[in-house]
Amino acid sequence: MVTGIKPDKIEYYKKLHANAWPAVLKKIKECNIQNYSIYIQKIEGKYFLFSYFEYVGANFDEDMKKMAADATTQKWWKETDPTQIPLPEAAIKKQTWTNMEEVFHTN
Repeated sequence: MVTGIKPDKIEYYKKLHANAWPAVLKKIKECNIQNYSIYIQKIEGKYFLFSYFEYVGANFDEDMKKMAADATTQKWWKETDPTQIPLPEAAIKKQTWTNMEEVFHTN
């Protein structure tokens, strides 16, 4: 997935993630997400976040609903969402992150 990030919020975003809340990390695992990484990259003067995770559950939509319903996760998102700049297609859907198409994978 990809989203933009406000340049003046990069250090705050990094600080949050360097000290991610244990309850948020626990909920991520409970929702069958593992090997989760977020990368930052400057492209043509703008900063973007790229995330990658592996989903190992049986019902992604239900697990994402479970995560979204979690009060601690909602508080976490209140900290992270204002730092981000959704791409236009995500903004139209009132989302922050845009899914990317996988064009190559190998194990």
